[in-house]
Amino acid sequence: MVQVAILLGSNVRNMIKGLAVIAVLCSACYAQEASSLASLQPNIMEPSPMVRVALPEAPKPHGFWDKQNRILFTAVAALNAADFAATRSNLQSGGKELNPVTRLFAGSTAGLAANFAGETAGVIGMSYLFHRTGHHKLERVTSMMCIGTSGFAVSYDLSHRH
Repeated sequence: MVQVAILLGSNVRNMIKGLAVIAVLCSACYAQEASSLASLQPNIMEPSPMVRVALPEAPKPHGFWDKQNRILFTAVAALNAADFAATRSNLQSGGKELNPVTRLFAGSTAGLAANFAGETAGVIGMSYLFHRTGHHKLERVTSMMCIGTSGFAVSYDLSHRH
């Protein structure tokens, strides 16, 4: 039994080797003539017709001081000025500053004004940083968040007057 399996295995190996040699030497592999290859070659090298597809134009980058940013920065400055005025009024009539950062500057009118001017400049600076790095949505959101927080602070100050 073992001898039959060994003989059968070597026969199969020999048949595979023989088929490989026949395939390499077979003239059917080389049946195509050179003249027929030459006649096909111009068709292969001929460029295929191109279909031109109009791509949508890429959005043009906006300038930093475009209309929308000017409106947003004006709103930021106006609401920070209103927050300054309401905070100063409340502090002069005995109120207390709730923001711990602004509380550091609340001792004088000049310090309080510097705080709100610095906040406005900081928002514009952050927006510019986002603009330069291509984060245009964050550029706008920075101003919108400041508008929201300053608007809340002004409304809170006006509703809690002393």
